[in-house]
Amino acid sequence: MPYRLGVDVGGTFTDLILVDEKSGSIHTAKVPSTPADSSIGVMNGVARVCENAGVDPSEISQVMHGTTVATNTVLTGSGAKVGLVTTKGYRQVLQIARSYVPGGLGGWVIYNKSEPLAPLSCTIEADERMAADGSVVRKLNKAGLTRELKKLKKENIEALTISLVNSYANPAHEREVEKIAKQVLPGIPVSLSYNVVPEMQEYERTITTVANSYVRPKVAAYVKNLERKLKAKMKDVKLHILRSDGGMASAKVAQSLPVNLLMSGPAGGVSGAVWVAKQAGFENLLTFDMGGTSTDVALVQDNKAQLRRETTVGDVTVRASSVDVRTVGAGGGSIAHVPELTGALRVGPESAGAEPGPAAYNKGGDFPTVTDANVVLGYLPSEVRLGGDMEIRKDLAEKAIKPVAKALGISVKRAAAGIIDIVNENMYGALRLVSVEQGFDPRDFALIGFGGAGPLHANALGKLMNSWPVIIPPGPGVLCAYGDATTRVRDEASRTFIRRFANISPAELAKTYQQLANKALKTLEKEGVPKAHRSVTYQADIRYSGQGLTLTVDFDLKKLKSKGLSIIGDPFDEMHRQLFTFALEADKEIVNVRAVAQGKSAEIDAKKVTSSGSRTPVAAAKIGTSKVFMDGKDMQANLYRRDELKAGNKIDGPAIVLEMDSTTVILSGHTGNVDKFGNILIAPSA
Repeated sequence: MPYRLGVDVGGTFTDLILVDEKSGSIHTAKVPSTPADSSIGVMNGVARVCENAGVDPSEISQVMHGTTVATNTVLTGSGAKVGLVTTKGYRQVLQIARSYVPGGLGGWVIYNKSEPLAPLSCTIEADERMAADGSVVRKLNKAGLTRELKKLKKENIEALTISLVNSYANPAHEREVEKIAKQVLPGIPVSLSYNVVPEMQEYERTITTVANSYVRPKVAAYVKNLERKLKAKMKDVKLHILRSDGGMASAKVAQSLPVNLLMSGPAGGVSGAVWVAKQAGFENLLTFDMGGTSTDVALVQDNKAQLRRETTVGDVTVRASSVDVRTVGAGGGSIAHVPELTGALRVGPESAGAEPGPAAYNKGGDFPTVTDANVVLGYLPSEVRLGGDMEIRKDLAEKAIKPVAKALGISVKRAAAGIIDIVNENMYGALRLVSVEQGFDPRDFALIGFGGAGPLHANALGKLMNSWPVIIPPGPGVLCAYGDATTRVRDEASRTFIRRFANISPAELAKTYQQLANKALKTLEKEGVPKAHRSVTYQADIRYSGQGLTLTVDFDLKKLKSKGLSIIGDPFDEMHRQLFTFALEADKEIVNVRAVAQGKSAEIDAKKVTSSGSRTPVAAAKIGTSKVFMDGKDMQANLYRRDELKAGNKIDGPAIVLEMDSTTVILSGHTGNVDKFGNILIAPSA
């Protein structure tokens, strides 16, 4: 029987889900991540999940993998030494960049600009010039370029970027430079800006292509290594890597265009959340993915995650489509501290990570973390076994929190409660970024909590956001892996098309889109996606004439042909009104056009749970009680086993629901209702 495996590597744990493609049966596993070499943790997880399922690894035909290798390479500054070829006169393109300084009006006083990913010492100029319409202004000086490349060779670069002015209109010179570079610098991977992002704006195109080169050797080495290990266990397996926009890329494409993987990990969680919510009948939701190191939040409207045309990791922003995920350094491993200067409690962004982890894990950690605070408060009782076998030590958690309590002059329990309140406020701020600050009312959205630590805090976040119900899906700790397993192959093709609406013929525009669609569909054809399973959506980046900002509008190509440009222009006005409260009468202008090709989603139906009826009250799932510190006082909370809950069960708070990969806290004054799919829907009891 063919099996599909979803794998998500987080900072603390690696989650796996094994799906039988015929019967739809599902098996999960959670193992510690191995930061030094993520593939070790993946293979440990493969062994664990196959053992749980009684399946031989050779029966797995597809592995769908969300990875943070590209993200971490940028964050830690451990990428390749990149050489850059620019047009003569543009050598400082990365140094000039954009004049944006974070931190408000006085930000420039304390802002330390990071070094460019391609240093000036490794940047050379090509004597050539292409016009904006694609015509050749000055031919490439090949002899001069060869001399410059030979000088660059002495810098021992590990990757090369070629980004020439106006190459989006005509890539001929970039291809000539590539040909010469491969002769002078054999074995060095080369990235062309025309292949990575063929759109206008020199800085954005250059930084995106340089970032691609920066992470390329590390990502390629990881993917090759993982593919080799997988094929040793699974002969004909196909490895796909999750893209930042929630689609899948083949291992080969992932190695050549890794800039599209910078938000690979968080995108898996959003895809999994959409799948769960759709099955349960919720179209609009805020996703809340809390792991051991960080928390990722996103907004989903009409079962579609909000996308953005830029991806930001650290202080590097590239032009690559990604799910609009906002990340905050708040996770189960976030460390609490009280600076002597202020005497005020702080939580994160530093994390205890997987090694040594929180003190309660008994792996040598002694820093006071969010997980330790949850243990002290009784939200993670001793009955919990993380990953099925990791014991929780309350005595070690209390010992870790004591220095914080002493510095604040309060009890250990109140210090732990303060840590939880602060980390909740940090995550509340991130949720406001994707909702209120984008013109959305959070009261119109459900909140879905997942990740290893998400269900511990989801009820509190729902209370802060006033977003109900709070949805806790079955297996919340491995939901990102669900997203990986249910995602489809995706690719896009784009080009710059600067034209005012008054000067555009709908027929001409439709022809351009068809050409882009054919280009994007070739990727799906190479991946063996059946013709009947392929689909294409169309996008346009629009602005008011004279404006710098663009907004992306999705539309139907058939309607463009029949109804004209109003099917693009009217939604643009609505989006502008939602974001900025007004729309203008000014002429509109298309800047970029894009076709997105996608395969068919995996057909995995959520399993229904047994109905409780009158003979199976929630008491049947109760395994005891535990003392918790909630609302500033000690209370008794009922403990329940998640796998014993039935559809129709009602769980009154305070309560704690235990399962292999996560723990759910239901606050006092709230009730959790179990739906037919086993989701716990939490709302105020009133």
